[in-house]
Amino acid sequence: MKTKNTHSVKKLMFGTSLLMLVLSGCSSIPAKSPGNLIGKQESGKASYYAMKYQFRTTASGERYNHFAETAAHRTLPFGTKVRVTNIANNKSVVVKINDRGPFIDGRIIDLSRSAFGEIADLDVGIIEVTTEVVE
Repeated sequence: MKTKNTHSVKKLMFGTSLLMLVLSGCSSIPAKSPGNLIGKQESGKASYYAMKYQFRTTASGERYNHFAETAAHRTLPFGTKVRVTNIANNKSVVVKINDRGPFIDGRIIDLSRSAFGEIADLDVGIIEVTTEVVE
């Protein structure tokens, strides 16, 4: 025989689960770059995230995924799209800013492993790049 408490607890659990499901589909990260920043350029060094950061929460609240085209930047707003070009070979990749960093002097951007691998050999570790905010 079910009691009122059991029924109420099930309703509460269902409501909480439904709310969590709905909220997990929401993102506070904008889908595109702020218009006033489009075209902004920087030059400096880029590195990539170590494997130990896989699935850790980034400053934006997203989980880091080394297969995603994402990056950390000290000041650009979350969601900003940035074209990162390797100066040595002219290869480029577009990434979304979803974290803060790098916090090492001389570095301007930290790329996901996947993004770094598209423009340089992972064994190199640090490369000279230019960045440009794109739409």
